[in-house]
Amino acid sequence: MSHQKPTIVLVHGAFADSSSWNGVVDRLQAHDYPVIAASNPLRTLAGDAAYVRQLITAVDGPVVLAGHSYGGSVISAAAKDLPHVKALVFVAAFLPEEGESAITLSGKFPGSTLGEVLHPVPVALPDGSRVNDLYIQKAAFHRQFAADVAEETTSVMAATQRPVTDVALGEGASAPAWRDIPSWVLVATEDQNIPHQAQTFMAQRAGATTVSVSASHAVSVSRPGDVARLINEAAQATL
Repeated sequence: MSHQKPTIVLVHGAFADSSSWNGVVDRLQAHDYPVIAASNPLRTLAGDAAYVRQLITAVDGPVVLAGHSYGGSVISAAAKDLPHVKALVFVAAFLPEEGESAITLSGKFPGSTLGEVLHPVPVALPDGSRVNDLYIQKAAFHRQFAADVAEETTSVMAATQRPVTDVALGEGASAPAWRDIPSWVLVATEDQNIPHQAQTFMAQRAGATTVSVSASHAVSVSRPGDVARLINEAAQATL
């Protein structure tokens, strides 16, 4: 345990960007936490995790790492065997076991309607491989991703969404850090991307401290106070 307040590193998921954490950042900074909202590349799971790992390796002192959605898969890989990462917080997120993908886990229980509203755009990665960038159709974004957020806000979110590749969502995870690092999970019960049963299953499997919130997948936008409280709880446990 340390008396130094940990740095909170926030990792967004697919169809979002770092600004999706703005309300959470405000609340954490009001409690004097140093905060970094990372920019998740959303290209490949291994590559995204390596990028985030480099970022958190450069942080002096203890770290609490939080991930939303696909960002949960990223933080679980990125934190593996990093002793200064003291807690993991998964916000409507994936906690994959080794070999599991986001696609596999989101389909493990009924309820996800994401596949019905995706718009693929063929692109090439830097190595020349061809993949599809996946966007949520703008007309469906509010209902699918953020039904409890004002439509004037979700119209901007839809226009600025960051696409994820189909390869990243289908890639199997490496050995998970949640097996070794204390974990907290926020389950969004009205989530249309990751069914809440899947979120609960993963949380229970990980032995995580779990809270449930009546919220859409975009819970960091619609319920930033609940998200910040859980992160603060995890951070306080490291002191």
